[in-house]
Amino acid sequence: MTKKRNRTKPALSLQERLDKFTQEARAAARKLPAGAERHTLLQKARDGEAAAEMERLLSPPGPQAPK
Repeated sequence: MTKKRNRTKPALSLQERLDKFTQEARAAARKLPAGAERHTLLQKARDGEAAAEMERLLSPPGPQAPK
């Protein structure tokens, strides 16, 4: 027998999850002194912002029909 996949939907949309990740990374970076770890967190925040922008550009406008 094959194992059944877990097909739950995320509670938040991709856009919301990316925005939340970016905010959390920036907040964590603010608490750190200047250095490599802070630089890495800020880079991750910028990457999250870029991903969110790509998602906005690639997603169709308007509400989506349920599948």
